[in-house]
Amino acid sequence: MKIGYSHWGFLGDGITDTPDGGRSHRKTLVDGLVAAGHQVVFLQADRDTLEAHRPVPGPYVWDAGLPELDALFLEWRWPIPGRNDTPCGTPGHTCDLHRQQQLVSHYVEQRGTPALLWDKDQQLHPADALRQGGNVTVCEPALHPRPGAQSLLFPVADQVLDQAEPSVLAAHPRHLALVYVGNEYGRTDAFTTYFAPAAHDLPHEVAGKWADTGRWPHVTFLGRVPFRHGIRMHQAAHATVLLAPDRYLATGQYTQRIFEAVLTGCAPITPARYRSAATVVPEELHARDGADVADITRRLAVLGGEDRARLLAQCLRRLDPFRLSRQLDTIDTVLN
Repeated sequence: MKIGYSHWGFLGDGITDTPDGGRSHRKTLVDGLVAAGHQVVFLQADRDTLEAHRPVPGPYVWDAGLPELDALFLEWRWPIPGRNDTPCGTPGHTCDLHRQQQLVSHYVEQRGTPALLWDKDQQLHPADALRQGGNVTVCEPALHPRPGAQSLLFPVADQVLDQAEPSVLAAHPRHLALVYVGNEYGRTDAFTTYFAPAAHDLPHEVAGKWADTGRWPHVTFLGRVPFRHGIRMHQAAHATVLLAPDRYLATGQYTQRIFEAVLTGCAPITPARYRSAATVVPEELHARDGADVADITRRLAVLGGEDRARLLAQCLRRLDPFRLSRQLDTIDTVLN
């Protein structure tokens, strides 16, 4: 199939001062589609070239027009006040939302093209008329998506999972107890409950955009860091905490942070009330509050190599639902 793919992000490392969680999995998904025999055409701007000035080599094509397509794949964009809801040409304006509106009008409404709408942040309103279109399937990266949506998780390459060696990951030296890599975006309560109390007595770092850092004067905030720096933070730490807004907790939506952590040997401590936590994280890493986070992290710091490797092996096995092959099967079913 010829698939038009709309995303507002990067295939490579991109730039530091921008939110884009897709950097860890977007290229994996696109390369998987191409390897499966599909032709992928990107329909938004090539931000790797235009903003990061680092074109990503590969069988990639961008088209600013309205090419003939067999299917449309939308990484869903929503109005962001002062950024993409302003008139074109306004300082700070990004045209991702306008372009998406053009694509929806042309392909979905006028031509009836089969469309997969990947609502990665659960921003599409439950009553949105677009959900009713017979040619539109809404997917969410959650184990228990909301009514009217199907599950399409953030993918990790099968080969990466199969080749990961728990003993090698366990042997990596670590000088930090606890880290968090990610932006605030609805995580204030979770941070206050789980991370901030544990950070009182543990060597730690937090990277990302956090507005009111004065609420936690004892926490070391680094601000936004380059994508690779975030990976190195996980490599240097015994544990992270899977912080999430309530809508993610309720639907079992686990972000890319889970496999970014596990694949570097960093244990993903998970709030016990996270839906289906036992499916994706061993129970010895479940925490009810900040005291639990601190206790688990201390145990991890003194864990022997064999025990750490055993725990990481369990974490790797539980990443099976995120395998790229499973997500490609879902996409084929939806678009066909």
